[in-house]
Amino acid sequence: MLLKSLLKSNKSVLLLMLSLIIGLLAIPSADAASKAEINAKVKATLTTFYSQVHSGRELANKASAILVFPEVFKAGFLVGGEYGEGAMLEHGKTTGYYNTASASIGLQLGAQMKSQIIMFMTRDALKKFKFSKGWKAGIDGSVALVTVGAGGDIDSNTVKDPIIGFIFSNKGLMYNLTFEGSKITRLKK
Repeated sequence: MLLKSLLKSNKSVLLLMLSLIIGLLAIPSADAASKAEINAKVKATLTTFYSQVHSGRELANKASAILVFPEVFKAGFLVGGEYGEGAMLEHGKTTGYYNTASASIGLQLGAQMKSQIIMFMTRDALKKFKFSKGWKAGIDGSVALVTVGAGGDIDSNTVKDPIIGFIFSNKGLMYNLTFEGSKITRLKK
C-alpha cells in the first residue's frame, strides 16, 4: 500500500516538473519582448553589473561592443534548455537585438534565471560575430568567462581575451558556468 502511494506520488511530481519545464521553455518564445522592454532590462542589468564589478564600467568602455542578455531562462529534467533575448550596445547605443539558446542532456533538474554579458574587446572579434548567420560559443568564437574576486576585482589575465563574458544572478556573479554551446542569433526587431 505504501509502495503504491509513493509511486503515485512520484509520478505526480514527475508530471508536475515536466509540465513546469515545458511551460518555462515555451514562455520566452511565445511572448517575445519588445524593443522597449529589452532596452529597459538591459539598462537595469548593466546597473547591477557595474555595482558588483568594480572595474566593470571601465572594461565596458574599452569594449568594441557589449551584448547583454538580462534574463536567460534555463530549465531541465534530464533534457534541458535555455533561452533569452538581449541587445548589443556599441558606444552606449543599441545596434541590434539577439537571442541566445542552447540545449543539454544529462543529470539536471530544476529551473533558474540568469543574466549574461558578453564583451567584444576587439573590432575583429566583433566583426566575425556580426557576419555570422548564427554564432555558436566555443565553435565560432571562444568566450572567456571572467572570474571576479570577493572584493569585486576582475582577474586581469582573462580581460586580455578578445571576447569575455560574465554570468550572474540577482545574488551575484555565478561560477562554474560556461557559454559553450550557446547559439546567438540576431532578431528581426
